[in-house]
Amino acid sequence: MALYEHVFIARQDLSNAQAEGLIEHFGTVLSDNGGAVVGTEYWGLKTMAYKINKNRKGHYAFMKSDSPSVAVEEMERLMRLHEDVMRVMTIKVDQHEDGPSAVIQAKNAKDERGSRGPRRDDRRN
Repeated sequence: MALYEHVFIARQDLSNAQAEGLIEHFGTVLSDNGGAVVGTEYWGLKTMAYKINKNRKGHYAFMKSDSPSVAVEEMERLMRLHEDVMRVMTIKVDQHEDGPSAVIQAKNAKDERGSRGPRRDDRRN
């Protein structure tokens, strides 16, 4: 079996629970067809660079899988048919990276230093 990473964008009018439910739903599609989900991440509601189907924002989700190509093709087919999924990207990788993805790492770093840097007054001697 091959290793894959999947990112998909769901409509903005879904709740967080519904968006996370999509991750579980498509994970079961993979497992029903002989694959296995290695890890999942919900990246949250993010503003997109351009509108897709009149939506300015979307729920981003990330999945790592170890699946045969037949399972991945079936999952992508069902994603294209699902009315809540706007975009899908699947990449075949040589190995999965350990730990959280770069998006989650950047989000955690932003939370640690605050949403803004120090005030201009605080930068003085």
